Amino acid sequence: MSATLRPAGAGDLDRMRRWRNHPQVRGVSLTQHEIGPEEHLAWWEGVRTDPDRRVLIHLHHGRPAGVVTFAGVTSPEKALAWGFYLDIDGLEERGELLPAWMGLQRAAIAHAFDMLGARTLGGETLADNKPVLALHRRFGFRIVRRYEREIDGTPHQVVWTELSRGT
Repeated sequence: MSATLRPAGAGDLDRMRRWRNHPQVRGVSLTQHEIGPEEHLAWWEGVRTDPDRRVLIHLHHGRPAGVVTFAGVTSPEKALAWGFYLDIDGLEERGELLPAWMGLQRAAIAHAFDMLGARTLGGETLADNKPVLALHRRFGFRIVRRYEREIDGTPHQVVWTELSRGT
């Protein structure tokens, strides 16, 4: 299989922060400032011991290529929220961005439903992030709601998309 997920570890921290701080990733994120080492380490210390959350490394052809996060793992409703980002520079350099992105989406959906027992998988996307919304639609996600959220003092339209087991 060309795409797999594995648990993130302390050895992944530098690459995760570098990928997350890429200008293209920050530009479509709900937190857009550059994340410093201390902030990133504090996030990691909180998430790595939280039974309700998972942080996974996406491997494309055996190489680390992105990060997938899940929250809501222990919720009785099994309503998981997810997010992801990719190694933009590395994947573009190898001409693998689109295949890796599709592989990540496929692997994350399978992991959520098959490994984590999700009933629903949902996430927030900025309304002007058309490529992500189009890919979500391609994988069967539907728009559930739209709302406004302030990011760095500016209001932005956010779209919540969701996929349910069996849809």
